[in-house]
Amino acid sequence: MNPPAANPSKRLLLSIIELGGYPDFKPIYRQAGYEVESAASVRKALGLLKKLSPDVIVAEFNFQSDFRDRTSSLESLLAVVQRSPKTKVIVFYEKDHAHQLTRLTNQYPIHETLAFPIDTAKLEQSLQRAAAG
Repeated sequence: MNPPAANPSKRLLLSIIELGGYPDFKPIYRQAGYEVESAASVRKALGLLKKLSPDVIVAEFNFQSDFRDRTSSLESLLAVVQRSPKTKVIVFYEKDHAHQLTRLTNQYPIHETLAFPIDTAKLEQSLQRAAAG
């Protein structure tokens, strides 16, 4: 049996971990065929997006009730990503904030949302769907 052929053009995934508190999913991202870049804030991710064109962005939805005109800093990221329609966005969220997240999913194209605690099988499937189209 031959080993699987290497992917000559690896896909790029940008992982934005602002709060964390969950496992490091980089091994899952790499196993799915992605090179991984990381950012510790949306602000830093926006800077990376000036240089990179990721195939997938995985980010947290951190609802911030103190924002007057937005629900979270994720909105700034999604506004920029709209210019790259091939980039798929996967959002991790707290179930308690599902209602606020709906405001974003109605306004911006989001590939998929996954509630905490993240089910690794669902994450793997989401990554596969993102790669497929």
